[in-house]
Amino acid sequence: MAKSSADDVELRRACEAAIEGTKQEIVVSIRVAKSRGIWGKSSKMGRGHMAKPRVLALSTEIKGRQTTAFLRVLKYSTGGVLEPAKLYKLKHLSKVEVVTNDPSGCTFILGFDNLRSQSVAPPQWTMRNVDDRNRLLLCILNTCKDMLGHLPKVVGIDVVEMALWAKENTPATTTKQQGLLQDGPAIIAPVAEGDMKVTVERELVSQAEEEEDMEALLGTYVMGIGEAEAFSERLKREVQALEAANVHAILENEPLINEVLQGLESATNCVEDMDEWLGIFNVKLRHMREDIESIETRNNKLEMQSVNNKSLIEELEKLLESLRIPSEYAACLTGGSFDEARMIQNIEACEWLANALQNLEVPKMDRCYANMRSVREKRAELDKLRNNFVKRASEFLRNYFASLVDFMISDKSYFSQRGQLKRPDHADLRYKCRTYARLLQHLKSLDKNCLGPLRKAYCSSLNLLLRREAREFANELRASTKASRNPTVWLDGSTGSNQSASSADTSTVSEAYAKMLTIFIPLLVDESSFFAHFMCFEVPALVPPGGLANGNKTVPKDDDNDDDDDLGIMDIDDNGKDGKKSADLQELNESLHDLLDGIQEDFYAVVDWAYKIDPLRCISMHGITERYISGQKADAAGFVRILLDDLESRISSQFSRFVDEACHQIERNERNVRQMGVMSYIPRFSTLATRMEQYIQGQSRDLVDQAYTKFVTVMFVTLDKIAQADPKYADILLLENYAAFQNSLYDLANVVPILAKFYHQASESYEQACTRFISTIIYYQFERLFQFARRIEDLMYTITPEEIPFQLGLSKMDLRKVVKSSLSGVDKSINAMYKRLQKNLTSEELLPSLWDKCKKEFLDKYDSFAQLVGKIYPTESIPAVSEMRDLLASM
Repeated sequence: MAKSSADDVELRRACEAAIEGTKQEIVVSIRVAKSRGIWGKSSKMGRGHMAKPRVLALSTEIKGRQTTAFLRVLKYSTGGVLEPAKLYKLKHLSKVEVVTNDPSGCTFILGFDNLRSQSVAPPQWTMRNVDDRNRLLLCILNTCKDMLGHLPKVVGIDVVEMALWAKENTPATTTKQQGLLQDGPAIIAPVAEGDMKVTVERELVSQAEEEEDMEALLGTYVMGIGEAEAFSERLKREVQALEAANVHAILENEPLINEVLQGLESATNCVEDMDEWLGIFNVKLRHMREDIESIETRNNKLEMQSVNNKSLIEELEKLLESLRIPSEYAACLTGGSFDEARMIQNIEACEWLANALQNLEVPKMDRCYANMRSVREKRAELDKLRNNFVKRASEFLRNYFASLVDFMISDKSYFSQRGQLKRPDHADLRYKCRTYARLLQHLKSLDKNCLGPLRKAYCSSLNLLLRREAREFANELRASTKASRNPTVWLDGSTGSNQSASSADTSTVSEAYAKMLTIFIPLLVDESSFFAHFMCFEVPALVPPGGLANGNKTVPKDDDNDDDDDLGIMDIDDNGKDGKKSADLQELNESLHDLLDGIQEDFYAVVDWAYKIDPLRCISMHGITERYISGQKADAAGFVRILLDDLESRISSQFSRFVDEACHQIERNERNVRQMGVMSYIPRFSTLATRMEQYIQGQSRDLVDQAYTKFVTVMFVTLDKIAQADPKYADILLLENYAAFQNSLYDLANVVPILAKFYHQASESYEQACTRFISTIIYYQFERLFQFARRIEDLMYTITPEEIPFQLGLSKMDLRKVVKSSLSGVDKSINAMYKRLQKNLTSEELLPSLWDKCKKEFLDKYDSFAQLVGKIYPTESIPAVSEMRDLLASM
């Protein structure tokens, strides 16, 4: 037997070194393998099921009178040195279980009642052999019994096997025990029957009981002997006597033995005969078994054939049932009426025909049946029936659509009449169409190619009705609208002061246009939505629940049209793909073009009529159209969105035409021979801008800003051209017109950013024109004085100030002459400068501000001249600047 690791002294020393400093003593240490695997399963385990080498050590620690036992788990570090891994208190040991799945019996589990996670399976400890397992478990159980006074639950251990092992493998007694044996036999306390099931290290019979039994056995021999040698000699003699008696008895029984041998030989012959008979019977039984198997095979085949025949009959009956055409359906499909009362029967016949055709196809019918002659003939018959029904239904629906529209067109009460605007009402038309909505769904499932002609017929018929309604409504709308026509010549100077017409109220024009949109745009969207669902297009919903989104508000539908889009039917083909829906959407928009094409002409007529009455109403109509465009989100209402875009473009085009005409009127001003004062288009632009702002009402800002930009650009360019035609009065013309532009647009520039930009541009141009004009006035009166100063300034860049008085024309004498000629009677010169300024200006309100600018500019120039004289001619004296300031202030 291999040496147990429990006797390994080096292992014990390594364990003691690992727990050094803990005041614990190692009782026993033994090598084990730790695993969490499951015995008997595939060896392809995860990492967590691999066995890991460990050392289990039982240690004790004495604290006063109390001894505590521990079970330590030690593992090998990277360098092969033992180190503590886990520590368990033995008092918490609640269960010892030998794993039954391990055929060797060397694997067991130790369960502790204080573990945090009871859901995790405890580790399994595997020993090298059963001896090591028994040795460790006996040591643990005895320690629990001696130190703790109770035993854990033991599962899966053979008590008898443990007891025998404990008997045979009692460890050698220690010196202390040997000393006890010298005085007498060791007395081991008896073990209770309950403890014997677990603590099997103790013998099944104690040593004291064994000695008592031996004494009783020896007591049966009352021989009066005192020495063991004599007793042994006597026993030998008795054994020899017994052996001799046995041999004698055997020799006496020889006849009996012979008789027994003869019986055995006879029995052997019988057995051989029986063996031959059994061989014969075995052959016969094998042949019989083969016959039985053959009979069973034929019987099984007959039974299977019977089952198959029964199933075949059932399948054929089902097939025949599917091939039969009910007489009531055949009558509806071949020649039934399409009246409203018969529609339920027609729908049921359609459903049956669709299901019958579908059941004859491969997915529903087994492939082996699909090519049968009877099935092919029945499929051809159903196809013919389907084509006949689709043709009859399509012809009926085309005639039905035309008759509905003809009836409505022939009745004038459906349309607007003189003095009465009639809102189009299609409730009755849609109600009658919805009667056949389910029929159209089934026609699509039977033959989707038949929907194309039906859609064209519906569009052609309804287009006549919609165009008639729009034409009559637009004509009556224009006839019933009262509005004075405004002149289109807004900025032309030839109109004189006749601007009274520009203030006429034309709001009824834009209200009429808004009413046209309010009535017909929801109607067209509803018609588009109804057509899309009625004619079985697979597209998203066109109108959200509750009404039509219209800009910032919702236009409610008529009370009797709330369910126009809900046809009360379910989509039969609701499994379409995205590509199919995209193709349907394109086809729908083409059909909507056929349905609504031509109605835009009546909208254009209203726009053109409104433009002729008041071109500025294009701004209001543009804003109204923008609100409706923002409310059209559905893809399937494509024609309505295109109509609104075209209306917006037409309104913008008309307004651009008005702007171009007005700009042309502005440009005509430059052709006049002589222009003086404020141009007539300056104040009229202010009037025009004020009215345009009133029409915006928070919409069409870009349209108006573009018009402002074009107007002001042409106005400023024209003003520059007029000024260039007469350079002498150019600055006067510019400053007066730029000033008038600022005065007329001051209030609007505070609230309109684009006008504020042009206001600042005009302000800069005004300042530049003022500067040039004032300089001209000043130089006209004091040209010699300031020309003398300019010559001095030019020479100061090239020579020193001391050399300037010696230059030709710049001597002190020349200075005196210039000062005398320019400043003698300076008050008269200044007064003449004022009169010249007053004479050239046509706008009296500009005179005070310009005269103040003129005096300030003159004083600045004279101050510069006086500084030059003091620097170049320090000995010369001229009138002081303060005197000149006082003189100017007094005038």
